[in-house]
This record gives sequence, structure tokens and C-alpha cells, in this order.
Amino acid sequence: MSATVKIAVIYYSATGFAAEIAKEIAEAAAKAGAEVRLLKTAELAPDTAIASNEAWQAHAAASAGIPVATPDDVEWADAVIFGTPTRFGNVSSQLKQFLDTLGGLWAQGRLADKVYSGFVTTATTHGGQESTLLALYNSIHHFGGLIVSPGYTDPIKFVDGNPYGTSHVDAQGNNPIGEETRNAARHQAERVVRIAGALRAGLEAA
Repeated sequence: MSATVKIAVIYYSATGFAAEIAKEIAEAAAKAGAEVRLLKTAELAPDTAIASNEAWQAHAAASAGIPVATPDDVEWADAVIFGTPTRFGNVSSQLKQFLDTLGGLWAQGRLADKVYSGFVTTATTHGGQESTLLALYNSIHHFGGLIVSPGYTDPIKFVDGNPYGTSHVDAQGNNPIGEETRNAARHQAERVVRIAGALRAGLEAA
């Protein structure tokens, strides 16, 4: 490879669970040798909604310093790892709105030939985890991107059990991120860095 692999970790998180996974993924990608940007999507909910939930309000304050993602961050990256809580089995409106801003890059073919992957959180067991990631990956097909899901490529995935991407059940805020989720997140990050690096090297040599 001629240069360091560039990874953008772009997520939405209301109460902090997806943010914690995003941080774990970003740190693991950096340890694997990537240049990483950890970015959040813009909040769309009104202040009154945020203020009505103590955990949401606390996370909004705690994450104020995280940069907001722009389309330029996606263009910059060799690989993008998206994260979201599920909303009725689909991605959050905050992440979807960000994806919808990428139309200009898509029209120019500048989203193609990149690696993409995803992770998700839910309040309840199952709760739309797999359908949310599959819905996210629908957009990647339109981009002409290459989906690098973790699959069952490491023994830890038989513990985590979700081949589509790292997932966590927060149990209505009562289940903190544990080692099972962290191990899955680290494996996903390392796999994305490796495949993105190999892809870029191959494209540069072509």
C-alpha cells in the first residue's frame, strides 16, 4: 500500500451505546494502522425531546466535541463504518438524513469502490438488529460500494452471533457495553482495515 488506510466511523447515538461501540471500532482501527475519523451525524430531534430524556440529554452534552460528519469525510475515506440504533427495524432518521446528503457524490461515482460496514444497537433482544443492518446495506448497493460484514470469520463471532455487523442490546439503558460486544467491534474494525487496504492496493496496481 502506498499510504495509510483511511477509515471514517460515522454514527448516530441518542443515549451513548452506539457512540461507545463507535469509539471501540475507531480505536481498534487506529491500532490496526489506519488513519481514523470518528464522527457523529447531526441531531434532528428538537431540544424538548432531548430534554425529556435524562440519558439523551447527558449524552448530547458529553458528545458535543465530536465532529459532525460531512460528505467530504466519506469521499476522503477508503472505508466507512456506519452505526445506528434501530428505529422500527430500520436506521435512525439522523443517519438516514446523512446518507441522503450523499447524492452529489453518488451522482459523480465517488462513493463507489469503497469498503462499507455497519453496527447497530437495540433496546430489546433481536429488536430489528439484522433488518436494520440489511436496510443500511441497501444504500451501499446503490453506492457501488463493497460490504465487508464480519460474518463468522473469527471464533468470537460465534459468541456475538451476528454475522451482519456488531450489535448490542442495551435493555432500555440497563445493559452496558461488555466484552462480547467490544470483541466483536474490534474484530469488525480489524477486518475492515485489512480488506480496505487490500482493495486499495489492488486498485492501485490495476
